Amino acid sequence: MLRRTEYPAAIRNLIAQLRQMPGVGPRSAERIALWMVRTRTDQPEQIARAVTDTRHSIRPCNLCGFFAAGEICEICGDSSRATELLCVVEQPTDILPLEKTGVFRGRYHSLGGKISPLDHVAPEDLRIKELFDRIDREKMSEIIFALPADVEGEATTNYIVDLLKHKPITLTRIARGIPAGGGLESADELTLSAALSGRTKL
Repeated sequence: MLRRTEYPAAIRNLIAQLRQMPGVGPRSAERIALWMVRTRTDQPEQIARAVTDTRHSIRPCNLCGFFAAGEICEICGDSSRATELLCVVEQPTDILPLEKTGVFRGRYHSLGGKISPLDHVAPEDLRIKELFDRIDREKMSEIIFALPADVEGEATTNYIVDLLKHKPITLTRIARGIPAGGGLESADELTLSAALSGRTKL
């Protein structure tokens, strides 16, 4: 019986590790691994150093949850931004698409998820307490909710709004420019800009 020829264990392990990355299938993982082994430049080492450096140097911003090299991110550290406006989003990755529109010049707060009983995500699993702490500490006139237009996003928005109704703060949500069931990362800049400009009072 013929023995099946395989790559050496080190290459098989590299392929297996690469396959764990989002969007990398078996063929892509194999091509990337073989390129890393066969290339005559030090690019693989540069990539490995960049991954290690980023893992060690980047952390969540203490205020908004966005990516930061220090205690707070560049957005929260920008003194020219309006401190009275706060935009609440689901994930830190939702902040950049809104920033690219150039429409919003306030600050952000990412919840780190949305309330989803089916996925065992409760309010206490999100950064809602941190949000209330910021509201009590900072003088805000308006809170804009930019959560996904799906069942969980609506439930999360309604939950927080109910807890804030007694406070003298204007509560708004971005206009329905975002498709139902869609997230901010899939919307183009024009749609996001229109959604921010046409936000409605809750």
